Order: sequence, then structure tokens, then C-alpha cells
Amino acid sequence: MKPLIDCSVAVVGLGLMGGSLAGALRGRCAEVVGVDRDAAAVAAAIDRGFIDRGTVDTFGSVGEADITVLATPVRTIVRLLGEIGPRMRDGALLMDLGSTKARILEAMAVLPDHVQPLGGHPMCGKEVSGLEAADTALFQGRTFILSPLPRTSPEALDLGASLAYAVGALPLVVDAERQDYLVGTLSHLPYLLACSLVSTADATTSSDPLVWQILAGGFRDTSRVAGSDVTMMLDILLTNRDEISKAARFCVGRLEHLIRLVEAGDEERLRSELSHIRQTRKEMYP
Repeated sequence: MKPLIDCSVAVVGLGLMGGSLAGALRGRCAEVVGVDRDAAAVAAAIDRGFIDRGTVDTFGSVGEADITVLATPVRTIVRLLGEIGPRMRDGALLMDLGSTKARILEAMAVLPDHVQPLGGHPMCGKEVSGLEAADTALFQGRTFILSPLPRTSPEALDLGASLAYAVGALPLVVDAERQDYLVGTLSHLPYLLACSLVSTADATTSSDPLVWQILAGGFRDTSRVAGSDVTMMLDILLTNRDEISKAARFCVGRLEHLIRLVEAGDEERLRSELSHIRQTRKEMYP
């Protein structure tokens, strides 16, 4: 395989993640081609200097690329894999940026033999979406999960790692099932919790005119990801149902336990529980 600096990279989907990746890659490979069905998004990506050239022709662009990165919602990635795989050049690397991996790697497993597949999931993002939110520094210092298949060659994995390093990220190889288990709790559950918090506040306090004067930073911070793109999150929730469901039900149990301590006025046990949780949080973010 060519080194990254000599590769033509096609980024399919010029939203937050795709636009950020394209912009961060430009100048670190031979060419970045932006692909989006929205011609206005392509034009905006060119104007912002994120891509060398752009097109609405997905099939033509991937046929010329050494690396194709799918930066669309998960179920769209699954559909596109079957459509573009046969059109890719021999030995080309096909990656994705999807937040769940098992369904994607199942689709990658049946790609034509001449394609090198590699699952990818950068652990970063924003609660806002679209190219206007794209940021070339989005991946700096962030973990970039790589999930190879048994058929993925060592050279293809190395090239994927080079791409992650090129955008400032730290590649980490994790198999699909393990990554879906981990992010079900660490990434996807927080979205449901934030949505539940906003829904609760709306149902219980929104009729009081003082609510807008009382809203504080704690509510803003804990509810932030509830502003995430709904289409993207639906794809995540519906392609990682089992892991998210298990994590959510465990979380409900922990919340009910704390509620019982509050209702009982058990200050000693409540202090012990909350102190342990506080210390755990400090260890997570020293």
C-alpha cells in the first residue's frame, strides 16, 4: 500500500465528522476529495479549505481513491458499503467513522476481496452538527478506535493508524463487540440520560416563569448532548440496542438505590456512596 502522503482520500459525508476529518487531512495526503449529495455542502467545504476538490458523485470518487472514509450515519454506512465496494480500486482501504461497529463490520465482511476494510470510530464530537460546526482540531489528542477484520491486512491497519495520527488522534485497536459494549455505557447512555433530564425538566418546571432565571451551568453541562443530531443518534441507538439497554437498566438500578437512600434520610450511607462516586470521577478525569 502507498504511504498516506501519496494517497488520494475520499471522504463521503461532509458533516461535522467528515468535514473535520477532511480539513485535518488536507496537506497530509496527496489529495482530499469531499463527497456529499448536497452540492452546497461540497461548495462550502471548498470555500473553507477543507478539501482539494469535491463532487456529488459518490461512485466516481471512490473508484479513484486509495482510501475512502464513510462519514455518514451508521445505517447509511451499512447501505453504502454494499454499493461502493465493487467500484473501488484493487487494494483500496475502506474505513468508516460510525459510532457502532458490529453491524458495520458484518457488512464489511462481505465486501469484494480486492477491498481492504477497517472499522473506525474517533471518540470525539459535538452536540451540534453540519459542516458549519466542523473543526480541524476536533481529533487532536482523542482516541481513534480501529476495528480490523480477520481479512484486514497489517499494511491496511498501519495505513488506518497513519490516518488517525495525521489528524492528531491516538489510534487504539479494539474488536467490534468490545467497542460496542464499552461505548454503550461511556458514550451512548449519556445521550439517553441527557434526554431524560431535559424531558423531566420540561415536564416538571417549564410552566414556571422563573425557570429561565434559575437554569444553571450544571443543567447545561449535564444536558449538553441532548442537542445532538437526532438522525445520527437514532442510528446509534438502533444498532447498539442490546448494550445500551443493559447499561441503561443498570443505571436505573443505581439511581433507584440513591433515591432510596435520600428518601430514608440515611445520611451516613448516602455520604459514603457519594464520596466513593466523587473519588471515582476524580480518577476518571484527574
